[in-house]
Amino acid sequence: MRHTRPSVSASILAAVKNRNNRPTGVTRVVRNDTVIASYNVHKCVGIDKKFDPDRIAHVIGELGADVVAVQEADKRFGERSGLLDLARLERENNLVPVRVASLYPKGHGWHGNLLLFREGVVRRVQQLKLPGLEPRGALVVDLDLEAGPLRIIAAHLGLLRHSRMQQSEAILNAVHADPSRPTLLLGDLNEWRVGKGSSLHFLHPIFDPMKNAVPSFPSRFPVLALDRVLGHPHSLVTGIEVHDTPLARVASDHLPIKAYVDLKGALAETGELRDRASLAR
Repeated sequence: MRHTRPSVSASILAAVKNRNNRPTGVTRVVRNDTVIASYNVHKCVGIDKKFDPDRIAHVIGELGADVVAVQEADKRFGERSGLLDLARLERENNLVPVRVASLYPKGHGWHGNLLLFREGVVRRVQQLKLPGLEPRGALVVDLDLEAGPLRIIAAHLGLLRHSRMQQSEAILNAVHADPSRPTLLLGDLNEWRVGKGSSLHFLHPIFDPMKNAVPSFPSRFPVLALDRVLGHPHSLVTGIEVHDTPLARVASDHLPIKAYVDLKGALAETGELRDRASLAR
């Protein structure tokens, strides 16, 4: 019997049917967990077609996150200037941007990716140019937080499946540079499928793309898990939830997602793995 790959429309229809059966993703939240968020702000244009950066700033404030990865933070054409009031975000939410060498003088991010953090020290910033037909990139940032060291890979992957596969490989190469550091891959990964049909399957086993996939798009009636937070080791992310508020449903076509991160537990696990590797030599 010949097996055919399900069409895109069939995959979306299945996602809609299974929407109410999906877990919330929240499994175990510890009071001292670090809160990490991801938000595709759609260039600050809401579903009402209004350009309103103030709404986006309010939603970011609602998140109460320690670190926020923002996608589409810059204009797409022209000067490609940054769209958010960074001074306001610092003043009202104590969030400051990780400084990057922007492609454009007035840009905030790297290929639209902006990383904001509340407290900590930036140890290293790597700006990856991801392969594919579209211009895409990822930020690889090593942060020393109060809870410990954390690597964050903030990305916005391409629309084409083949491009996402190539981009996943490039991201894994960045992780392999220091596998002992707890690492988060987060952002709009543009993949709604789970399982072997997913382009994110190639991230396995470093990341588990099937874990904690919660629907975040479209914001009015979220059925597709385009936005993800994946952890290495897998125990790093203890829970994940969609930030679904009246303002968030209008401000962008994506809802933000929030992940709870047990950094101390992950550091203990990576230390054990490192010790086992040393004994095996």
